[in-house]
Parts: sequence; C-alpha cells; structure tokens
Amino acid sequence: MRLAADHVRVTVPATAGNLGPGFDALGMALGVVDDLEVRAVASASVAIEIEGEGADSLARDESHLVVQALRAALDHVGASQTGLHIRAVNRIPHGRGLGSSAAAVVAGVVAARSLIAEPEALPPSEVLRLANAFEGHPDNAAPAIYGGATVAWKDADGAHARALTVSDELETAVLIPSSVLPTKQARAVLPAKVPHVDAAFNVGRAALLVHALAGSPEDLFTATFDTLHQGYRADVLGPATLMVKTLRDRGLAAVVSGAGPSVLVLGTGLAEVGLESGTPDWLQGIGGDSWRVVHTTKRVPGAQGVRLQS
Repeated sequence: MRLAADHVRVTVPATAGNLGPGFDALGMALGVVDDLEVRAVASASVAIEIEGEGADSLARDESHLVVQALRAALDHVGASQTGLHIRAVNRIPHGRGLGSSAAAVVAGVVAARSLIAEPEALPPSEVLRLANAFEGHPDNAAPAIYGGATVAWKDADGAHARALTVSDELETAVLIPSSVLPTKQARAVLPAKVPHVDAAFNVGRAALLVHALAGSPEDLFTATFDTLHQGYRADVLGPATLMVKTLRDRGLAAVVSGAGPSVLVLGTGLAEVGLESGTPDWLQGIGGDSWRVVHTTKRVPGAQGVRLQS
C-alpha cells in the first residue's frame, strides 16, 4: 500500500482508566490534549520536536512511542516506511496515570491511517487492537480513540470497546500531584490472585457505575468503591491514597486515575465543593504533596477522542 499524504495533524486526549471498580475495563476521555504534527519525508531520518511535557526527557529517535506505533501500523497494512518529522505539543502530564503513553500510541496509529492511500484499512476497531498490542490493556486506549466513556475487553481476536452513555450533567475534576509513579511500579504490587468475594464486589460496583454515569449522580459515590487495585497500591500511591480518603470523607466520588498518582473526581457542581481549577489552598500539603486541579470538562460526553486537524 502506498502513502497518499505527507502531512497530518492529530489531537489526542488524556484518559482516566479503571474509574475505581472497572479495573482494566472502564475508561474516560478527559479535556486535556496533546497535539502532534507529523510529516512524511523522503529521507530515512527521524526528527522530533517536543514542547511541554516530556521536553527534557522523551526520546527523539526511533524509540519514541509515536514513531514506534506509526511504523507498526504501516507494517500492519503493508505500507512503505518513510522518514518522519514530528512536532509534539504535550499537555498530558507524564507518569501521573492520565494515559500519556496510550495517547502517544493512538496518535501514532491514527497518523499512519491518515498517511496511507486506503485509511479504511485501519478503522477505529483496528486502531484499538494495534494500540492494545503496545499497551497490553485497553482501558486508556479505548476512550482515547472513541472519546467519552468506554468499556473495553479482550478476547482471542484482541481488544474491543463500546461507548457508554454518560449524562450531560456529569462533571470531572482531576487532581494532579507534583510526584510521579511509573505504571510498571504500580502494577508490580498487584497480587496474582484476589479473593472471590472481592472480585464479586467489584463486578457489582462496576455495573452500578455504568448506571450512575448514565444519569444517576447520587449513585456515583457508592459505585466507585474498589477492592481490586487501589488498596494494594496504597503504599506506592503515597499522597494519592490520602487524597482519595480526604475527598471520599467529604462524600465525593474520588478514585485513583489509572495507576495514579492523579485523582479523578466524578460528580456535579464540583467547583462549588472546593474543586475549582487551579491550586485550592485546602488541598495543598495533603499527603505531603502539592496539588493542582484541572476541570477537564463539564460535559463528559463532549470529551472527544483522537481527531485530525486541518
């Protein structure tokens, strides 16, 4: 398959995985985005400019996740490889449980889709399967692709996802600490087996959460209890563990975002309960960390997935 375009601009959102009880299954797109401009060039070179998050630490060669994902997608459809010039404006915090790696992978695959002559060879369902091959779990990749809230699962054919109904009234706020936590470290503390009673508990709460997101905000607090991952990660999460407790003691539906250490709050009227954007004084120092609040969206259904810019 040949390349039919030489230039594409991609916008991809941050995401929150798990949403409490929906471990490795539920996810939500947020209103913080990365913008990437990708050019195919005649030479074999790779040149990457990075502004914002990761500007001092990310690779600028073939090992960059966007490049790896783009090349894997080209190989998948039998397209020729090309030299690449990439400019990235990164706003999604890294190492904070907000899906920065999933965003990079999805952006790379979607960029490849836009460069090839037959983009229908990479429909969203195939973008998800390719992204999952990098990520290993689809709860971040799915909302990064489809937007809104999603439920994802895997079988012998790979990863799949469906969009969830989300009330227009639902608001989200993300509390981002100054500290970071590598996902690999957060996953390393999870046990290989869990008690049956804990698994059954989470099944019920995850199902209730799907109902609550659709228009029962009064059920969000009860629906966001979890027994499969947050407790086991309490020590490595550090400040996030105390922040979740502080917020839940106030009756707020707070959960760890993905593997942490950011904290996601679901609800309505969040600014009125002290979660206004910025650095509210009452949050500072909780867990020995400094925190900033991002009102990622006041309409979760409007949180878009990956998209192309003209």
